[in-house]
Amino acid sequence: MRNLIRINDYSKDEVYEIFKIAEEVKNGKYTDFLKGKSIVMFFPSSSIRTRVTYEKGIYLLGGQSVLFPSDTLDKKENIKDVVGYLNNWADCIIVRHSNIELIEEMSKSSAVSIINAMTSVNHPCEILTDLYSLSKIRDDYLNSKYLFVGAKGNIGMAWKEASDLFGFELTQSCPVGYEINGVTVEHNLREAIIGKDIVLTDPINKDILKDFVNHQITKSLMDTANPSALLNPCPPFYRGEEVSADVIDSHYFVGYEFKKHLLEVQQAIIIYNMNN
Repeated sequence: MRNLIRINDYSKDEVYEIFKIAEEVKNGKYTDFLKGKSIVMFFPSSSIRTRVTYEKGIYLLGGQSVLFPSDTLDKKENIKDVVGYLNNWADCIIVRHSNIELIEEMSKSSAVSIINAMTSVNHPCEILTDLYSLSKIRDDYLNSKYLFVGAKGNIGMAWKEASDLFGFELTQSCPVGYEINGVTVEHNLREAIIGKDIVLTDPINKDILKDFVNHQITKSLMDTANPSALLNPCPPFYRGEEVSADVIDSHYFVGYEFKKHLLEVQQAIIIYNMNN
């Protein structure tokens, strides 16, 4: 079995294999893959897209999901002992928790696959799905120029993980003080967006929103990117904050269509990890 905690837990070839499995899932393969198996999930109540698609995906593969709130893991009992008991019954464990170190500790004691469904420093399932979605519409998606607009956080750092693995060009645009280490930064958004193919955003925390007033993606700004540029904001996005309402209603926005693929990509991650 394999774990997914960071994107670079996989090689490029392994990611391509996951994308192939996702296609096979869409074509009706693996419908009984999880028959008689139970997937234990830890999710906060605020999770919508990732949780819905994991639960539905497990159901469509013939399995049972057993759901707990994420804070169930924040108790006095040693996490090694929690996992030691789950090894008796769980066939895979999916965890959405802010603390990536906790998930790493779980993986050390787990006899089954551990899948990171989001932490405060990365979001591997989300970004792998976005790349899969891009691969469905663009053969040259790894040659595209990517612009992340936002503060250092789990989405931006997960895109850096992906950039490091695949070697595509990634630039960040943000005010001074919000830079991601190891990423090329352009503080002037109007200059940064010129020539870009894929524009990515992340919600801005309300306490720093005032610092990002000059970093809102609008339709007029997207018009200055490459002619075929796409806008892929990480949900939940907020019209009037990191993105304008008119750009979400424009042809640049691909969010709904991209996130549709969370279902088969997350199913493929389960299948790949449990088979390897």
